[in-house]
Amino acid sequence: MDRLVLRVGRDMSGEQVERPPLSPWEQQRAGMGALIRHQRELANMSLRQLSQATQVSNAYLSQLERGMHDPTVRVLLQIGDALHLSLEEMLDKTKAVEVAEASVLQVEEAIAADSILTDEEKRVLLIVYRSYVSSHAERDLAAYRPGVVRPMAAGARPAIPT
Repeated sequence: MDRLVLRVGRDMSGEQVERPPLSPWEQQRAGMGALIRHQRELANMSLRQLSQATQVSNAYLSQLERGMHDPTVRVLLQIGDALHLSLEEMLDKTKAVEVAEASVLQVEEAIAADSILTDEEKRVLLIVYRSYVSSHAERDLAAYRPGVVRPMAAGARPAIPT
């Protein structure tokens, strides 16, 4: 059974607040939006440029990137064409992001449930863990660009698809 975890965010004054958990549908929408934004940024495109390439308003594209709307298949196809991604690649990558996020939640739940660590130790451990996850996510998303060959760093090994 899935456990829902409250999300933590900041209000307008910068104070930390708890937010209700995302439903699975909202998680998918947020994952697709994050993928679209990241791929647009990798392509060095502004929202306005993507809007012109897709004939979709930049306001609507912005809302999609923030996970506020469910895109139609037609819109996803137009975005994919502009970013040189197939619909299948976009959906596969979004699913991979969701699986990774579920894994992160399990680790965070385990840290929060630990009876040995103090609250301050848990807080610091979560900060460090999230920073590692964030840097790995950025690296993994940057590596995912179908059809584009990226130079490898000296001594680096090619990634083996899983």
